[in-house]
Amino acid sequence: MTTTPLVDIQASQDERNIAIDKVGVKKVKYPMHVRERDNGPQYTVGDFTLTVDLPKEFKGTHMSRFLEVLGEHNHDISPETIPAILAKLREKLNAETAHLEVSFNLFRGKAAPVTGKVGMMGYDCGFIASGGSKNDFWLRLVVPVTTLCPCSKEISEFGAHNQRGYVSVKVKTNGILWLEDVIDMIEASGSAQLYPVLKRPDEKFVTEQAYKNPRFVEDMVREVALAFDKEDRISAYEIEVENHESIHDHNAYALISRVK
Repeated sequence: MTTTPLVDIQASQDERNIAIDKVGVKKVKYPMHVRERDNGPQYTVGDFTLTVDLPKEFKGTHMSRFLEVLGEHNHDISPETIPAILAKLREKLNAETAHLEVSFNLFRGKAAPVTGKVGMMGYDCGFIASGGSKNDFWLRLVVPVTTLCPCSKEISEFGAHNQRGYVSVKVKTNGILWLEDVIDMIEASGSAQLYPVLKRPDEKFVTEQAYKNPRFVEDMVREVALAFDKEDRISAYEIEVENHESIHDHNAYALISRVK
């Protein structure tokens, strides 16, 4: 029995002569493991965006090939393995440049500051990478902290308002920099850290620690920048801090972006 070959529409000629910067797939949920600094691989679920450039002469790309390449790499997603994934995407799709973005949750066991009670703390993390005519790799993290208002403390007879702040960073590295290293730098910059489990002695400690270390949103973004400036493995960074104000109907915001 003979069969007629199926037409490859994507490979056909496009006459509009407009190249596409990025084309591919988004919102791809896929199991993965990420390498921890202290405990080996951690299994999680990644939300992937995979794209390539498309020359002006081609009508479309081959979407299924993105998933094929992702499936060939045994769920191991790290700064060490991502360049090989990007190279395979370029090869499979005849592209000059490939891009990979992935978001995932990284969990760490975290002990309370006084009682030592341990709970699991989750962090929103990710990798942003390009390979080919442009080679780039960034870590992305969102780390929650406690901030206490210096003005409120100064003008009040007792007490001060505090809030949860979110520090969102993108970090370009020139060496092995663990996600946990970045988390540690950010958490040390706040009025106090967040913890999954707090007993009464821990709550007393955190409350008093925050009161002794007041931070405006401006203070917070500068403290993180100082920590990043001291770290030789960081070559560029973008820091955004957003405080979810407890006594205002708006958030406070600050940003610093630097190439070292």
